[in-house]
Amino acid sequence: MNSALLIILLFLLFSLYLGIRAKRGKDMNMEQFAVGGRGFGTLFIFLLIAGEVYTTFTFLGGSGWAYSKGAAAYYVPAYIFLAYVLSYWLAPKVWRYAKDHNIISQPDFFASKYNSRGLGIIVAIVGSMALVPYIVIQFKGLGIIVGEASYGAIPPLTASIIGAAVVTIYVMVSGIHGSAWTALIKDFMILAIVIFLGIYIPFHYFGGIQPMFENVQAVKPEMLTLSAEGLSPAWFISTVLLNALGFYLLPNSFVVVLSANGEKSIRKNAITLPLYTLLLLFVFFIGFAAVLKIPGLQGADGDLSLLRLAIQTFDPWMIGLIGAAGLLTALVPASVMLMAASVGLTKSFYKVLVPHATEKQQLNVSKLFILLISSAALVLTVTGGEALAMLNIMSYSLVTQLAPSLFFSLFNKNTVNKYGAGAGIIVSVLLVLYVTIKEIKISTFLPDVPHVINDISLGFIALIINVIVMLVVSFITRAMAVNSTSLENVENSSFLKREG
Repeated sequence: MNSALLIILLFLLFSLYLGIRAKRGKDMNMEQFAVGGRGFGTLFIFLLIAGEVYTTFTFLGGSGWAYSKGAAAYYVPAYIFLAYVLSYWLAPKVWRYAKDHNIISQPDFFASKYNSRGLGIIVAIVGSMALVPYIVIQFKGLGIIVGEASYGAIPPLTASIIGAAVVTIYVMVSGIHGSAWTALIKDFMILAIVIFLGIYIPFHYFGGIQPMFENVQAVKPEMLTLSAEGLSPAWFISTVLLNALGFYLLPNSFVVVLSANGEKSIRKNAITLPLYTLLLLFVFFIGFAAVLKIPGLQGADGDLSLLRLAIQTFDPWMIGLIGAAGLLTALVPASVMLMAASVGLTKSFYKVLVPHATEKQQLNVSKLFILLISSAALVLTVTGGEALAMLNIMSYSLVTQLAPSLFFSLFNKNTVNKYGAGAGIIVSVLLVLYVTIKEIKISTFLPDVPHVINDISLGFIALIINVIVMLVVSFITRAMAVNSTSLENVENSSFLKREG
């Protein structure tokens, strides 16, 4: 067993130990399992939200996008910064309502706001559709990281299976408490590894960060600016806006907000988390350095740029630490995703079928859903191909379609009713599915449309259609209800006159 593999294995076992031990002293009911009894302070909320930023997709894909797409990669920190700004005002309102109404899942929030179990079921379906691809990405990324960092000693598929088993076990045992405690070690590792790599590699190979970019400018100047079309400024702006609106609507981010111990903890994190997100720049530095030092990685292999450059640069023990950090970027986000999806399905579907289910029954069903979702994700990890990539592309476009209904529900006087909310979500989600599957762009219908219009994210356009449908359907159904009430009053009045 090489030193890299030994280090990775030790961190895996330590994560399992922390995840299971997190249950200690907890009377595990649904509220403890899903939102930690709403007792997480600023530190744990910080670690859990940060866990949604530093996933395997970021660890591999951040450097990979810098390697293959260049400046377009900066859309990631841009939308996360904007999401935190929005959360300063919006997230405390969500937390307050959820606490007052004893809500522990995203579907329940929508069902309560609009007094509609049907809307809760729609939200649970959309949330699960958005989350499953992300869980698969964590499992696949884990396999890639461990496979590369162990120098091939563990095949990626074997690593994915082991990682899925570990995260499933500790989530079923400890719920969100297990995620919180493993996040503690994960974020310490990421902080140390990413800053070290992001500074050491540019200085080691180029003598500094500025000389590195000067070299990139000399060899591939197109990497440092947005494209005139395709990944253009229009694409950048619309994608940043879309993803910023959807960030806290991912069920895993939503449930972390509900687990806070107060509005103050949420606002503190909205202020401090942007500083932590700046660490993404160090990941991008590694990708830009790899452009010059390991050229020729094509397509999806670009996501291996960080690991390949690290293996070329460091001894096995250091690769073990990098691999361990990558392992933790899979375990923590996947655990919160599994828990959030399972609780959402339990509170929407199972509670409708068995309205008088006890806390223990709901908890057992949530654990069963965790096992089922994890197993399904593992199957997709093995078999998923282009269909999986397509689902990932539309995940944010899907979940952001919940944003208009959420925002309107926070007003003191909501002009949107359950029919409008449901119609807007269904129409826009179907549109996102259709245009993604058919690979349709605006130019498909309008061939001469300018690139500045054609490059706008179709998820953003679907969001605009969502709002229009939502308002129109709400207006029509309210008008119909008023007319129906007026007609009933007239009939009752006529009847009373005849009786008199």
